[in-house]
Amino acid sequence: MTEKDMSTKYDPSTVEKGRYQWWIDQGFFKPSGDKKAHPYSIVIPPPNVTGKLHLGHAWDTTLQDMIIRQKRMQGYDVLWVPGMDHAGIATQAKVEARLRKQGISRYDLGREKFVQQVWDWKDEYADIIHQQWAKMGISVDYDRERFTLDEGLNKAVRKVFVDLYNKGLIYRGTYIINWDPQARTALSDIEVIHKDDKGAFYHVKYPFTDGTTFNGKDYIEIATTRPETMFGDEAVAVNPNDERYKELVGKKVMVPLVNREIEIIADDYVTPDFGTGMVKITPAHDPNDFKVGKRHNLPELNTMNEDASMNENAGKYEGMDRFEAREAIVKDLQDQGYMLKVDPIVHSVGHSERTGVQVEARLSTQWFVKMKPLAEAALKNQDTDDRVNFIPERFEHTFTQWMENIHDWVISRQLWWGHRIPAWYNKKTGEVYVGMEAPKDIENWEQDKDVLDTWFSSALWPFSTMGWPDTDSADFKRYFPTNTLVTGYDIIFFWVSRMIFQSLEFTGRAPFKNVLLHGLIRDEQGRKMSKSLGNGIDPMDVIKKYGVDALRWFLITGSTPGQDIRFSYTKMDAAWNFINKIWNASRYVIMNLGDMPAPVLPDKSKWDLADRWILSRLNATVKQVNEQFDKFEFGEAGRALYNFIWNDFCDWYIEMTKEKLNNGTDEEKADTKNILGYVLDQTLKMLHPIMPFVTEKLWQSMPHDGKSIMIAKYPVAHEELDDPAATEQMNSLIELIKAVRNIRSEANAPMSKPVDILVKVDNDHLAQMLTDNRDYIERFCHPENLTIGSDVETPKLAMSGILAGAEVYIPMAELVDLDEERARMEKEIAKLEKEVERSQKKLSNEKFVNNAPEKVVEAERQKATEWQQKLMAAKERLASLQEA
Repeated sequence: MTEKDMSTKYDPSTVEKGRYQWWIDQGFFKPSGDKKAHPYSIVIPPPNVTGKLHLGHAWDTTLQDMIIRQKRMQGYDVLWVPGMDHAGIATQAKVEARLRKQGISRYDLGREKFVQQVWDWKDEYADIIHQQWAKMGISVDYDRERFTLDEGLNKAVRKVFVDLYNKGLIYRGTYIINWDPQARTALSDIEVIHKDDKGAFYHVKYPFTDGTTFNGKDYIEIATTRPETMFGDEAVAVNPNDERYKELVGKKVMVPLVNREIEIIADDYVTPDFGTGMVKITPAHDPNDFKVGKRHNLPELNTMNEDASMNENAGKYEGMDRFEAREAIVKDLQDQGYMLKVDPIVHSVGHSERTGVQVEARLSTQWFVKMKPLAEAALKNQDTDDRVNFIPERFEHTFTQWMENIHDWVISRQLWWGHRIPAWYNKKTGEVYVGMEAPKDIENWEQDKDVLDTWFSSALWPFSTMGWPDTDSADFKRYFPTNTLVTGYDIIFFWVSRMIFQSLEFTGRAPFKNVLLHGLIRDEQGRKMSKSLGNGIDPMDVIKKYGVDALRWFLITGSTPGQDIRFSYTKMDAAWNFINKIWNASRYVIMNLGDMPAPVLPDKSKWDLADRWILSRLNATVKQVNEQFDKFEFGEAGRALYNFIWNDFCDWYIEMTKEKLNNGTDEEKADTKNILGYVLDQTLKMLHPIMPFVTEKLWQSMPHDGKSIMIAKYPVAHEELDDPAATEQMNSLIELIKAVRNIRSEANAPMSKPVDILVKVDNDHLAQMLTDNRDYIERFCHPENLTIGSDVETPKLAMSGILAGAEVYIPMAELVDLDEERARMEKEIAKLEKEVERSQKKLSNEKFVNNAPEKVVEAERQKATEWQQKLMAAKERLASLQEA
């Protein structure tokens, strides 16, 4: 059964309509269930339910879908698990922003009602994401869809937390952490983005309290960028080896404005040649000061509230916002004579990745994962057969470096949206209980109010989605570990690394065999897409204009693994034009195939040169595409397909079949149709993983066996189709045809005007091949008279072309200007001399000859011989013109 309706122009909206739902209804996205087949699985990097998908998601899912579709066609039992991430702070921030517009906060609603609001948000955006997935054509098994806050994931999260706690790898402690004062939560180091902000060094007097003078002054000079933290100062530190300040160690100075006495201490942390070599120590507001404070048993005085307003320890500044307080404090320091000077600076300041506000270093009690043993196990695993292959390889270094320098991971978040920490505190004794379930006498216990960092649950994604902790789950046993993870290089730290160490800890295996890392999508100027620049592009708008197949084609041919890609409407135009070329060529073939059965190659004895050549080129393309897919070099696979389809199939072979289809015998017509149909069938199958919609439509429109191209067999190479001789001969024929066309173009002689064509060859083999295929020469060159031979007399007044092993002449005395023709030949000789010189230089390079593959060296030698032959023929031609 075929779809017969085909418009004269590719219309993506018509092609795509209803096709995705049909695939789902037919169950094509599900695993085959064939136990004899090799399993192949991918888990989707779950998009955050914070908003719509962007072009980066489109790229990510296209890469995965191509892999899955090819593996499905190759007979693997494939599973692609979809899902979404609750995204913790990111989603909560979005919902809080929406509430702020309504004039309310989460505290007005209370925890339960607020969390319901977030679930409503999740449902709204999950629907949008589902629609976008459908538009992109991704072939995921929706029956296995997961959410990082679903019941199964929650069970996995609780087990991981409890097990790590019982092993001593999760602990609770009071430390300096990154604090987001808008979201009012802790952040891990990698959730902090550093930006250059304008600031100042404030140079402040700290007076001695006992009448001491130093360098004739009754104070020391301290420079700070954050005067609002002064009230938490507990010491001033100098380096113990700094001779300038040895006599001051043990002396007392006063914190300005609050008249609190602190001591000058010695600590190696201080760099003598930075600034004055004296540093104020504020243990509750700086991570380095915190460590110094621990070494010297200093108090830890917090001067800020959760929202970064000043607290009761800030005296009269209590209740002020931190930046408002800074202005007031600076003014008071100036008015009271404590401010020595203010030096404006631009410095790098941490900002919350999600809310954008400036992060505070804050003393806080949090839950942490002890990372060293987990990181060491992940690094050690890279030396085993179970190692993770990073593509490109250079990103393994990024992974290794981070693992070698990792800090303990703060996993608690002061949020309401997320996995609640499975820890309870006894209301009377303060005892801590950690367990899979709540204590039985729950009335005596209070659960920890915090939730877990969103990456804690997404780190379990490859195995928790397969049914773990039930290790007897059918999917876990069949499809874990997964085969390939596809994601952006920007989340190696956030996600890839954490999946690896958690999977090794809880399953004893790496979570995936390969990690294919792609870059970022930038605008045409190379800038990162962002709301502030207004240069973001909605993939749905691109699909509406060009169709999803064109977008997918652009995304896979536009870059190599690990590299960024620049979005370009010019390239999108080219992608649409390419599909339109495929559409028109297919339409021509399909119209000629009519109601014949699915194409089958005729006996080899019936193939002419063009048939042998196109089948050999098809076979070479099949090999190349399979090899490049296996190496994840999809751009190279795309280029191989483009060259074959546009140049070999459309521009040459289809044109060469027209004579036989129009004027051949019934048998010749039938054989030609079968070869045309076979090549089109194989080509559409190779293209299908990249362009699923248009290939399904075209395949359904032509005679075929099977229900869908999605589950048809992917092309494999057949040795018997390789024909180097046919390739060489056809290259000579094409070169001759191109030479004649070039001459006609230069002489302004249209193809409709018959001209005499003389081909002088230097060997009988070539002469015979051209004679045998004179039908093609006559069709493409339109000669009045065609003469082929080694004894062809060279005409004096003619335009010429130099080929490998032959020269072509078109006598055109009435059109040719001899001076122009001599000048043209001189240019041709200069060009050929450069090619000969380049080739000889390459072949005289010992490194190239000794290190390059033998095939490459031999090809270069062959080219050198051809260039030399062409040069000699061109010189002979010029000499004859000089005599004319």
